[in-house]
Amino acid sequence: MSFSFFKPSRPKTPQELAKAIKDSLMALDTKTVAEVKALEKALEEVDKNIMAMRTMLSGDGEVEPNMDQVAQLTLEICNEDVISLFIHKLPILGWEARKNLVHSWSTLLKQKVDSVCCCVLYMENHLELLDFLVVCYDNKEIALNCGNVLRECIKFPTLAKYILESPSFELFFKFVELPNFDVASDAFSTFKDLLTKHPPAVSEFLTTHYNEFFEQYEKLLTSANYVTRRQSLKLLSEFLLEPPSSHIMKRYIAEVHHLKVMMTLLKDSSKNIQISAFHIFKVFVANPSKPREIKIILTKNREKLLSLLHDLSPGRGGEDDQFEEEKEMIIKEIERVSRLPNLN
Repeated sequence: MSFSFFKPSRPKTPQELAKAIKDSLMALDTKTVAEVKALEKALEEVDKNIMAMRTMLSGDGEVEPNMDQVAQLTLEICNEDVISLFIHKLPILGWEARKNLVHSWSTLLKQKVDSVCCCVLYMENHLELLDFLVVCYDNKEIALNCGNVLRECIKFPTLAKYILESPSFELFFKFVELPNFDVASDAFSTFKDLLTKHPPAVSEFLTTHYNEFFEQYEKLLTSANYVTRRQSLKLLSEFLLEPPSSHIMKRYIAEVHHLKVMMTLLKDSSKNIQISAFHIFKVFVANPSKPREIKIILTKNREKLLSLLHDLSPGRGGEDDQFEEEKEMIIKEIERVSRLPNLN
């Protein structure tokens, strides 16, 4: 006869697990830093529950997740307002809990219940949570976790559109230049996703906020930080040259001020920045409907521009035929414009 004093605990149902997660997160409110032991115990309970959630959503490496349980857990997490707790409690969760939560977030957002992504719907009804996540870039302890959560949200057009239109979007112009390189790089990744993932929404945003946006963006293009200048220049060509933004591009390349910025970047000490600047500068020059003001600037700066362009090379250790062809075309166009009457 064998006796078992320790019966294995019965796995929680999705409903029980959602409630356990909620209760353990809410219990953190009752613990203060002074109660170190009690707080540690409460955080351990949160860790255990979030790990159980990750296992139910993704399996354990040996057993595949039960999709009925996944759907039920997702629904219960929304119904119990657990998502709000997830996000607001991020700053006090331990490293392991944050990692498991971020891992689970993508599955939760994509999971459909009766053909509805209920976690996306929850976020649409609690948009202030997106602002909270953006502001968390100011907290380097959780900035990378929040960045991961935000980028998963940005995959959905309604959530990306909200962030673009929110006052918190302006914070990215600060966050991409934070002194912590990892945080600044992560913020730039999120910033890039906001400006490239959903071109129609970006086009609409730029149409409405053209002046404010490009005034701020110019500060990135002329930043003292090399990485900021290079990344911003590359990103500009990505979202400016998208078909839905063609009217924005036409407006941009018709303004002398923006042309002067590109001409300055053509003189940058970095070969990479010179090349990236050229690919935007050439659009100003090749524009068949160049305004008179643009033609005047090109004419006045003809000698300097031609000298810069003649010395410009791809710098990849080999010839780039397409680059050379484009450069030759731009040189010829500058020479043609400078011969036009009544521009001097």
